Amino acid sequence: MASTLVCPQCASEHGGDERFCGRCGMPLVHEGPAEARRSERQRRARKIRPEYAQGPLVRVIGARNQPEAEFLAGMLLEEGIPSLLRRPAAFDVPDFMASGPRDVLVPQSALAAARDVLLVGEGSPPRIPRTPERPRAARIALAALFAISVLATVLFMATHVWD
Repeated sequence: MASTLVCPQCASEHGGDERFCGRCGMPLVHEGPAEARRSERQRRARKIRPEYAQGPLVRVIGARNQPEAEFLAGMLLEEGIPSLLRRPAAFDVPDFMASGPRDVLVPQSALAAARDVLLVGEGSPPRIPRTPERPRAARIALAALFAISVLATVLFMATHVWD
């Protein structure tokens, strides 16, 4: 069953195996209301570039939780790169919870493109860097303030309580 695809800009018809119009380069759409009947899975599969779907799955990056991993997977899908989310083996939280780290896996043929999209280097195992909660100068200032308050308390106790 070959479906007909139409260019929304120039209205030229194309076969079901093409994705972009040969004249103007616009993404093709299905003719008539058939697009509305397509499932979310079919719409996502249409975005995947075939050259990125070859080889075994390899880890490209780690995420701190499921929403972050889904965001990264969405970024990859927008570039035509298929991905799979997996919980690391040693993490002990029920699967229905969104907490806990996730690995983002891509096919071997898409590894270089995925690293480019996610700005991940080839060196050490890729991880999203954690931002420090407080800058180093703020921690030093807090420690100095604490030390001064302890010293002031000791001096107050020595001069007023033991007189």
